[in-house]
Amino acid sequence: MGKGKHMKLELRGVSKTFGAHTRAISALAGVDLVVEPGEFVCLIGPSGCGKSTLLNMLAGLDTPSTGEVYADGQPMQGTSPSRILIFQDGGLFPWLTTQGNVEFGLRMKGYNREQRERIARKYLEMVHLDQFSQAWMHELSGGMRQRVALARALAVEPAVLLLDEPFGALDAITRDLLHTELQEIWMNTHNTIVFVTHNVREAAVLGDRVIVMSPRPGRIVAEHRIDLPRPREIEDVQITNLARRIAGDLRLREEAPREHTG
Repeated sequence: MGKGKHMKLELRGVSKTFGAHTRAISALAGVDLVVEPGEFVCLIGPSGCGKSTLLNMLAGLDTPSTGEVYADGQPMQGTSPSRILIFQDGGLFPWLTTQGNVEFGLRMKGYNREQRERIARKYLEMVHLDQFSQAWMHELSGGMRQRVALARALAVEPAVLLLDEPFGALDAITRDLLHTELQEIWMNTHNTIVFVTHNVREAAVLGDRVIVMSPRPGRIVAEHRIDLPRPREIEDVQITNLARRIAGDLRLREEAPREHTG
């Protein structure tokens, strides 16, 4: 492992309000969260509970209205190549091949052609796409495109991967396959990963820890530590039982009366 591959993330008393006065919407309220270096944390909660807002803050794309965000103990100062955010659509460039997409960040960092090709090949092999290095994005399935996005992110060796429902649009079979691959990649790299999902089983399969958030304004209302061996399978009985407990927490919070804010 290279230097700086693990990063600690921290939110202290973070709240976020969009708009002002009578139109103000409170997205997050009083969130305290520590993500340890090399930890795989899943955030789960109902739609609109501020999960993506929280992820944007960890990426440095957004700032809290109150509270502080820290990376390795230092106040967050905007975006950084050490923290990479992957969206559901992957954000790939259709005018570049698979290899071209994976090399993109390396080109920005000034790597020469030989270095770029070697590193891209390594990560394309890791996501099982080495046979498709010269394919265009429109020739690939949704699952393959998400693997390209993952390889592109990994190629620049970030300390943190932030994933915003990356498998949400995929069919169940493809999603299960990518769950296995992402776990294998994480077991090799031990990046710090924060993964947003609204799929309870997905959270139970992937996370070291599952953080449950309340409806808006989002608060952390429950936490589940998962010590099951990896790689985990979504059909595993222990996963099913765990998912049921997490879903119970979610339902309780969704049915509870909303608190008035302001």
